[in-house]
Amino acid sequence: MKSGRASRPPEPNEPLCCCEYVNRHGERSHLAACCCDCEDLDQACDRWLKREPQKADSLARVAAVVKDRLRVPWFLGAKQVDLSVVPPLILLPVLLQVASLHFLLGVAVLTALPGLVLWYYYVTHRRKGRTLFFLSLALFSLAYMYYVFLTEVLPRGDVGMVQLAVVTTGVMLTLLSLANTKRGPGYVRSHPADAHSTVTYHGKLPERDFVHSNGTCQQVLIASRPSPPGQGGGQGNSVRKNWCPVCGIVRPPRSGHCRICSACIYRLDHHCVWINSCVGQANHRSFLLTLFLFLSTSLYGISLVLRSVCPRQNVLFALFYCPGVYSQYSTALCFTCAWYSSLVTVGLLHLLVLQLINISYNVTEREARLALREKLGTSRLRGLVVDTGTLGGS
Repeated sequence: MKSGRASRPPEPNEPLCCCEYVNRHGERSHLAACCCDCEDLDQACDRWLKREPQKADSLARVAAVVKDRLRVPWFLGAKQVDLSVVPPLILLPVLLQVASLHFLLGVAVLTALPGLVLWYYYVTHRRKGRTLFFLSLALFSLAYMYYVFLTEVLPRGDVGMVQLAVVTTGVMLTLLSLANTKRGPGYVRSHPADAHSTVTYHGKLPERDFVHSNGTCQQVLIASRPSPPGQGGGQGNSVRKNWCPVCGIVRPPRSGHCRICSACIYRLDHHCVWINSCVGQANHRSFLLTLFLFLSTSLYGISLVLRSVCPRQNVLFALFYCPGVYSQYSTALCFTCAWYSSLVTVGLLHLLVLQLINISYNVTEREARLALREKLGTSRLRGLVVDTGTLGGS
């Protein structure tokens, strides 16, 4: 049932407690009142019980209410939880444990899981929307693999303290490098002092005027913003090409606009869904370092797991032939997690190889795609290398 108003306008100088928050209507609310004042939900339920058609925006309004009230206690106010974070936390351990029950279930789950992830990627990529699903999946995968390593592999006695320290150090360094990558790709600001380009753009001189004050004549400049191409201003072809109508700025060479982040990035390479951020001039090195640290830690951890659950098999062939591994649930879970980590490692290794090839050709991923789209480049080595001509050297 619908209760009285459970929220009130926030006081300007009154701090929020850990369970309070300001809702989407600008009112102060509490986590304990999450089920109060639900007019949108009440109207949707009434129409459903009366078998009346729902309004066009009723479901969207209910989803907005649920999204606004799904929060966790935090310092100086409850923090909102993105719904896209939740599915990996539930589906990943459930699917891996189901895959550990039988060999055929493992094949089915490990085949369907990458397909579901790719399908969701293409859905979100087509809509150009931001989601925390992939970042949550990446972080939780790393945390869950480390948890299985501590609870299932370490008690078997086949892993020493030095090996445990190496794996732990690799996980910590990967997280630190990821945090450094998330600091920012290098956003292009509209202020001229923030532009680091060595190219000078020439425009018309500013207008001047004379102002008489206290019997003296002073000359002043009339400030004007750069006009977009096609509206005067004497801009050349390079300015028309580099003008961003969304941000309203002239982009330096090799910069690009990301429609997902809605910002222009210096030397934009691509938008990486796994870190929920763009990869640009400021974080490209740390992004490559994150990939290298993760791959090194993953490969080392997989080798330790396979040596523990398949001691009689060579590490290179243990993934494909390990007799008796499904006789115990513990060894089956470790083996399944090793296969899952191997799939993730192969995908990220492919990404790292592409990045290194692009760097060797002095080209970014965005420039390679533009060259293929505008038919200014050629694809070589079955798409691994894109010769962009002069795009990479501008």
